[in-house]
Amino acid sequence: MRRPSSVLRPGLLLLVCAAGGWSVAGCSSTTASATTGMVQVVGAENEYANVASQIGGPYVQVRAVMSNPNTDPHTFEASPSVAQVVSAARLVIQNGVGYDTFMNKIEAAAPDPTRKVIDVQDLLGLPDSTPNPHLWYSPATMPAVARAIAGDLSTLDPSHASTFGANLTKFDDSLTAWLGDIEALKVAYGGAGVATTEPVADYLLQAAGLDNRTPFVFQADIMNGVDPSPQDVTIEKNLLVDHEVKVFVYNQQVTDSFTSSLAALARSQGIPVVGVYETMPVPGYDYQSWMVAEVEALHKALSAGVSTTRL
Repeated sequence: MRRPSSVLRPGLLLLVCAAGGWSVAGCSSTTASATTGMVQVVGAENEYANVASQIGGPYVQVRAVMSNPNTDPHTFEASPSVAQVVSAARLVIQNGVGYDTFMNKIEAAAPDPTRKVIDVQDLLGLPDSTPNPHLWYSPATMPAVARAIAGDLSTLDPSHASTFGANLTKFDDSLTAWLGDIEALKVAYGGAGVATTEPVADYLLQAAGLDNRTPFVFQADIMNGVDPSPQDVTIEKNLLVDHEVKVFVYNQQVTDSFTSSLAALARSQGIPVVGVYETMPVPGYDYQSWMVAEVEALHKALSAGVSTTRL
């Protein structure tokens, strides 16, 4: 179950030209790119698209379907223009776990036996019952995705396989800072209590050894647009009022009067607030720097009581 559907506004389909920055202009059209020899790649979420651009370098043209940090990804519906872009792609990366089912519908409507599809859920061997779809926050996810991207690009464009392999090594090496920051956070603050509105960053919190004391049923209700039970609301508020947690983590991308009131309650109790994102904030970030920034925000909250509501 997801939040009631809404349609993403036109113009939020961003392009990544080769390994360069995110841009709406300056990229060739779908038709033109076919003549340049660049492999057309689509990432359902811009974090996957960004990693594809890093692995593919100048030999790919990458488009991200969901890129606006002010949009709720759970409510996205694809427009005909999005469907056209996805249908023309030779490599598609999607999250799965019910998070971007619109991609499956597009692919089924325009079948192409030569199209490569990386479904991250399948790649990681996760069941459909996986309760938390925000897979990119797990430190194990993107290395596996990057390997799959390099492998598929090497099949689609074997003449540049060595470049894709080298870029994969570079990408893996670039995750060292993030992984080190997670371990340092775990050593310094492992076991510290946190409260959350949704399970957006739960995989990261778990990796850092932090104790998410918000009942998962509460998190799932907020994620799916369901009013949490009065009992769970009381538990959540008491975590803040009784100072049982050191940080309040909320989905900065999707807020309403209720989650805003929880953030206000946390502040009133002197508990720092950290906003986390479902899609990578742009411009100014790649996947690695985004993840590092999220960990740094948690560290500032735990070490100095500093809130970071926006990256």
